[in-house]
Amino acid sequence: MSRWGKTYKDKRNWKEYNEELVIRGKFFFDFDFVDQWGSELEKMNLGKRGSPFLFPESFMQFMMIWHQYLDYRGLEGMARSLVNLGIIPEYGDYTTIWHRIHNMVPDIDISGIQYAELGTDGTGMKTNNAGSYRIMKYGDPDARQRKHLVVIITADVKTKKIIGIESHIEGTGSSEPETASTHIKEAVKKGINVKTFYGDGAFDVNNLFNLIHSIGAIPVIKIRKNASTDRQRGSKHRRKEVREYREKGYKQWAEEKHYGMRWPGTEGIFSAVKRKFGENCVSRSTEGLKAEGSQRLWIYDYINQRAKMEVNQMN
Repeated sequence: MSRWGKTYKDKRNWKEYNEELVIRGKFFFDFDFVDQWGSELEKMNLGKRGSPFLFPESFMQFMMIWHQYLDYRGLEGMARSLVNLGIIPEYGDYTTIWHRIHNMVPDIDISGIQYAELGTDGTGMKTNNAGSYRIMKYGDPDARQRKHLVVIITADVKTKKIIGIESHIEGTGSSEPETASTHIKEAVKKGINVKTFYGDGAFDVNNLFNLIHSIGAIPVIKIRKNASTDRQRGSKHRRKEVREYREKGYKQWAEEKHYGMRWPGTEGIFSAVKRKFGENCVSRSTEGLKAEGSQRLWIYDYINQRAKMEVNQMN
């Protein structure tokens, strides 16, 4: 089968990319929280009622990263080692660590971004750890009741910078188009000039086309096969895109609009996260699952973007 479109040319700077992958590993031992331990706790406890915080938020984010590989008792053991090495002044037991990071959902830092070409997509994560052999051997009696965790992200398709994360149990929470609208509005509110929005057929909805037009961005959204151009209803901005899509046909439209760009910014991120952390969740509660989905994407974005920044400073 012949490939349509231009032949793919890999323009990636492999030397820089290799260095990024190496540098990502450094942030698993990022002890910046040590220097600000006292000052951060002072700010956190200012005006606080009840028992004071004993551990800064930056340290708990450090533990949250390691929780992708260690359980809570393992984290306590790790904290004990850090005390023995003289890196931190004290450690908390696994219950303390659980209370601090179980439902932690850190904010995505999008400060300093001026322009963005955004794409939104979702993926599913498994909420059981039964194992494929066990299910194959004994079946899965809870399959009908079990729901997947749905994680939706919006990211810059060129830099792979995540600007928004939505995590919820399947059948609850916002839809992909609703989530995209929320993330776009938040980005614009924070001063980001959204130039383009990429989405598959699930985003072919009137409200999203209207929003994209209102902020002066270009929609690159695949049109559904049964799309209507009825003048009496719907969005005039969507009708315009439908007519263009039909006139050119999918292949020409996709090539001219660079529709394939949405893959690196969404599917590429999901693929990297699942390779690194797996796609099985360990939390059992609804809130814990939602937080776990957000945490995995936040950690990937944090490590990825800091590595890119460090490589850029080296050049």
